[in-house]
Amino acid sequence: MSGRAQLMWDEAVTRYDFGTGHPMDPVRLALTRRLVSAYGLDREVEVVAAKPAGESTLRLVHREDYVDAVKAASLDPGAATGSYGLGTVDDPAFAGMHDVSALIAGQSVGAAEAVWRGEAEHAVNFAGGLHHAMPGGAAGFCIYNDAALAIARLLELGAERVAYVDVDVHHGDGVQAAFWEDPRVLTISLHEHPRTLFPQTGWPEETGAAEGSAVNVALPAGTGDAGWLRAFHAVVPELLAEFRPQVLVTQHGADTHFEDPLAHLAVSLDAQRAVQLACHQLAHEHADGRWVALGGGGYAVVDVVPRSWTHLVAIAAGKEIAPETEIPEEWRQEVFARTRESAPRRMTDGRTPTWADWEAGYDPADRLDQAVLATRRAVFPLRGLLP
Repeated sequence: MSGRAQLMWDEAVTRYDFGTGHPMDPVRLALTRRLVSAYGLDREVEVVAAKPAGESTLRLVHREDYVDAVKAASLDPGAATGSYGLGTVDDPAFAGMHDVSALIAGQSVGAAEAVWRGEAEHAVNFAGGLHHAMPGGAAGFCIYNDAALAIARLLELGAERVAYVDVDVHHGDGVQAAFWEDPRVLTISLHEHPRTLFPQTGWPEETGAAEGSAVNVALPAGTGDAGWLRAFHAVVPELLAEFRPQVLVTQHGADTHFEDPLAHLAVSLDAQRAVQLACHQLAHEHADGRWVALGGGGYAVVDVVPRSWTHLVAIAAGKEIAPETEIPEEWRQEVFARTRESAPRRMTDGRTPTWADWEAGYDPADRLDQAVLATRRAVFPLRGLLP
């Protein structure tokens, strides 16, 4: 193995830009990349710019007519009228949209290839995790579904079992849809309840056509660190132990955070880091260390996203950043120069995440425990596990 970790990065991914005022501000990517460098992590990872996903790769997940529609909208954004989800409020068409979307997808596919071939143990593409794009349409700020494409490429290379764990605040609907009938892929999504958040899917009863291949934990609005971590540990480790994935692909949308403007969970940066650490450990326990880690949502673009994903890169590199670490002053100055916002001073929200283990018992009157139990009852028996 040539290196412990790869960071997939091409500066051109910051051209994924839906325009002024759109929540998906590409400054979040640029600032994350600069913070990674400010901590010297460039010396701890191999920084790789993979080629864009080509036609044959895109068609592993997306329909040919949809790819053609993205290309057409890229050439003439003004002609996009909502067909295929392009030219909408969520997904406005912009010049070069196909090229930059294919580039982001290519980074995730390249990460998957590197991990599968043993060129790296872990690979991170924090520009990826665009999990809402469907085979035939854009949705939720997502044009091409890089997460699904990475998984599809792993299957094409010979993987027989790939697990996907999505902790974005929104349901990982596009990845679930892509592999709904494929028992080789186990999709697990922990997200805010569909009653209160887009895309209004991800109910516990959605278990896949392949005997429990889809797992959904629908968390009550307002869930904080203790509940979020309790739900994760009550569902994910046991399912991964049963499934025995050859590769673990994870999506780390930072929009579970209590500062995020588009959702209603109350998770801290410290809990996000705790789940990143858990995913790293689970990859070693159940997938021989093969770990592909992606970004995702996150719309507190200064205070939350760069810190969260810098922790992710550091964990993948084996150089964890202590939460109390002060943030380099040069990065804080760059934040102000770019955004006129004050940057955070430390890599923590000052929380110490703890949770009660599910095996110690549950409260049937508690809304969080009801959500966990609904998932376990829906899926665990299908996989031969006790709910």
